[in-house]
Amino acid sequence: MSGRILVVDDETLILDLAVMLLTTRGYEVITAQNGEECLELVAQEKPPLVLLDYMMPGMDGMTTLQEMRKRFPDTYVIMLTGKGNEQIAVDVMKAGAADYILKPFSNQDLIDRIENVLRIRRIEIHNRELRVDRERLQGEIESWNRELERRVEEKSFELEQAHAEILQAEKLASLGHLVAGLAHEIRNPLNAISLFGQMLKPALAHDAEKVGYVDRLLGEVDRVDNILVKLLASSSRSRGTAEPVSLRQVIDGVLKNFSEQFETHNIELDKNLERGLPTITADPAEIELIFTNLFTNALYEMREGGKLGIRLARKQELIQIEVSDTGQGIPPQNLSKIFDPFFTTKTKGTGFGLSVVLRIVKTYNGHIKAQSEPGQGTVFQIEFPVV
Repeated sequence: MSGRILVVDDETLILDLAVMLLTTRGYEVITAQNGEECLELVAQEKPPLVLLDYMMPGMDGMTTLQEMRKRFPDTYVIMLTGKGNEQIAVDVMKAGAADYILKPFSNQDLIDRIENVLRIRRIEIHNRELRVDRERLQGEIESWNRELERRVEEKSFELEQAHAEILQAEKLASLGHLVAGLAHEIRNPLNAISLFGQMLKPALAHDAEKVGYVDRLLGEVDRVDNILVKLLASSSRSRGTAEPVSLRQVIDGVLKNFSEQFETHNIELDKNLERGLPTITADPAEIELIFTNLFTNALYEMREGGKLGIRLARKQELIQIEVSDTGQGIPPQNLSKIFDPFFTTKTKGTGFGLSVVLRIVKTYNGHIKAQSEPGQGTVFQIEFPVV
């Protein structure tokens, strides 16, 4: 079968002749005698081609053609007209006819025109399908490119983070070797200074002013010794005993210790700690020190009040902790330095708090990162693996 053709003409003789001619050429032919019937059959049968008479009572050929182009663009039309007016030919082609034939026409000319229009239809529909496929493929390629860019950006960020953590670990390791020697070398003369100061104090008991000088001297010795203690804590692991630790219990305990300070500084607590989480194996004192340092920093940033957020949850094989504040935030140029020993923006800070936090988190195979925008507060995110 070569295809289905709808022939529309108000003259029965024309219809009969068209059916006879086209059927012998292998076409399946259906007929209609007016424009309304034509549109109904096209909607039902969806023929590839319609032979449409220009002059018909009621809805004429031009009106029928225009309606078909709106509703059935895949059905092509050859207009049959008995008027040899060139303007009519131009009008029907502009209206969307694929071709037109002047009556009377030869059988062979009609068949040639039909085959040509059907061939053009196949090519145009195929080209349209190719365009649709091309647009779909281009959309998929663009989507893949966006996904690839996202993954590259994500992996690049992860590599940068990993590289930063490696550098930080190397700093702490180098600092540990340095501190171990310095602590010994510095404490020996400190002990001597402290000893001589204590010996001088009774001898100067009659002079209150000089006794005061000795007390200040001994106080400075103690201050230097405290700095060494903090430096050792930031660079090397303590000798505490590792045991199962509930992060939820530790956080609640540290929050209880800070409760009076929170009230004094008008700190609103926003706490969401998931229950039933597995424990981690660690030194409880070290884990407590993580939150003590983070809460102390948050309080410093919110001296005039604010909100402290604490989140604790499990995500697959990780326990995630988030500590946030609504303080002034960290300037971008300082964000990469906050875990460095000695780095501080506080007037009386030593710069050991966050380096201690980093050392403890890394000790238990965890990760920590900070996100901050000036004026928008700071968020610390910590992850510990579930053993």
